[in-house]
Amino acid sequence: MQIDAPLLTTDLGTVAAEARALETIGYDGTFTFEGPHDPFFPLAFAAEHTTRLEIATAVAIAPPRSPMQLAHTAHDLNVLARGRFILGLGSQVKAHVEKRYGSVWTRPLARMREFVLALRAIWRCWNENAPLDFRGEHYRHTLMTPFFNPGSSPFGPPRVFLGGVGPAMTAIAGEVGDGLFVHPMNSPAFIRATTLPALETGLARGGRTRADLTIACQALVVTGYTPEEYQHADTTTRMQLAFYGATPQYRVVLDAHGWGALQPELNQLARQGRWLEMAGLVDDDMLDAFAVRCERPADVAAALHTRYDGLVDRLAVLCHAEPHRAHPEAWAEVVAAIRRDAR
Repeated sequence: MQIDAPLLTTDLGTVAAEARALETIGYDGTFTFEGPHDPFFPLAFAAEHTTRLEIATAVAIAPPRSPMQLAHTAHDLNVLARGRFILGLGSQVKAHVEKRYGSVWTRPLARMREFVLALRAIWRCWNENAPLDFRGEHYRHTLMTPFFNPGSSPFGPPRVFLGGVGPAMTAIAGEVGDGLFVHPMNSPAFIRATTLPALETGLARGGRTRADLTIACQALVVTGYTPEEYQHADTTTRMQLAFYGATPQYRVVLDAHGWGALQPELNQLARQGRWLEMAGLVDDDMLDAFAVRCERPADVAAALHTRYDGLVDRLAVLCHAEPHRAHPEAWAEVVAAIRRDAR
C-alpha cells in the first residue's frame, strides 16, 4: 500500500521545503485540493524539488475548465515530475459550479465521463500522432496544429483519478478512470456496501478489471503527541465531518449509517455560519464511524490496518494535529509502521 499526505502549506515559497520533508519522512505521495488556492501551482514546486514523491490534485474541479486546458496543464506537470503526476478531478456541486465559478452545470455524470475520454483523445494525439477527432455531446476537439502540439511525453499520459461519493459517480471512475479518490467522510461499511459494488459496475461497463484501477482513500486520523494536539485534532475533525455532513450530496454516507436526518439540520446551521454548533452534533459514535482515534500515535498503524486492510490501494493520512510537521522523526516511524502493516 502507498501512503500519502496532503500538501498543507499555502505559501508557494515554502512548498518545496514541505514536499522534501514529506519525501524524507517516507510518504509515497502528496496532493493538493481546490480550495482557497489554485491546486496546480504548488505541485510544480513539489515536482521540481523531489525525486520520488508522487503528486496529485485531489481534486481539481472539472466543469469550469476545458479538457484541452487541463490536458496541457497535466501534460506539462507530468513531464516536470517525470511521470509522477496524477490528475485528480471532481465535479463539485451545482451551486458552486454556477454561482462561484460562473460556469455551466448540466448532466454531471455524462460530462465527467466525456471529459476523461476527451483528455485521453487529446493525449493520444500528442503521444501517438493520432488524429484529433473527439466529437462528444458536451465536448468537441477536432483541431490540433503543430504549433499547439507539445509533442509526445517520454513518460506517457498522466493518470486520471476521479473523486466519487455516491454510486453513480463512483461507477464512472470504474468505467473510465485510472483511480478513485474515496472521499474523507468514509467508513469500511460504506466502502464495502456502496463503493466497491459501484466500482465493479463501472469496471464491467468499461470492459475492465479491478487490477486496472487504484482505490486511493483519505483517512481521517485523530491523534497527537500531547493532550493539546489530540484535542485540537478531535475538535477540528468533528468540524470537518459536520461541514461534509451539511452537504446534500454527501447524505448518502450518513444514510448508510442511519444519520441521514442530521443532514438538513447541519445544512441549516451552515447557512447561519454556526460552525461550532455543527461540530457539537458530531458525537463519539459518528466520529468513530468516519475517523480513527488513537491517543498514542504508535497505535495509528494498527488501527488503520484493521480499518482498511484489503479495501484500498493507497491511503492518505489526514490529521489536523499535523504531526509530520511538529514531530517529523517520530511520525516517520508511524508512516513506516503503516506501510509494514499493509503488506
